[in-house]
Amino acid sequence: MKDSKSRTPNASLKKAALKTPSDLGAEAASQIAAQLNVLLADVFALYLKTKNFHWHMSGPHFRDYHLLLDEQADELFATTDPIAERVRKLGATTLRSTGQIAKLQRVLDNDADFVTPQDMLAELREDNKQLTIHMRAAHEVCDEYNDVATASLLENWIDEAERRTWFLFEACRNT
Repeated sequence: MKDSKSRTPNASLKKAALKTPSDLGAEAASQIAAQLNVLLADVFALYLKTKNFHWHMSGPHFRDYHLLLDEQADELFATTDPIAERVRKLGATTLRSTGQIAKLQRVLDNDADFVTPQDMLAELREDNKQLTIHMRAAHEVCDEYNDVATASLLENWIDEAERRTWFLFEACRNT
């Protein structure tokens, strides 16, 4: 077995090997990648929370809520690869571990033994609203550096987050 030093190349060699050319400049790439990596951590955290609630759903609306959360989790997971790939296109590196996700995520975990269906939906609604706010803030950084490619992706993800929020809001209504 190799020791840890033999598995880790020196820092300058590592950075040179992963440096993707970008016309945005080093500062822009660094700022935008930092925003995207935190968003990626949030999306992974929200994905797992959504799956947690999907797995632990109960009650008279079980099937509808179970399917809704499964659909939303799939949508969240589908954004993870494009976010990470955009970071790489900018010439930066992205998340490497669940530990890094835990350090960066702003979405709070919910490890409660039991959460009512209405509380699950309300919590996810608020998490998606917050994710939308964070995506808009990242969009502002993209606008500052004229990164239309990342901004365009964020616009689609904002729309998806708003749709999730809307569906969760409607599912929480008491008629």
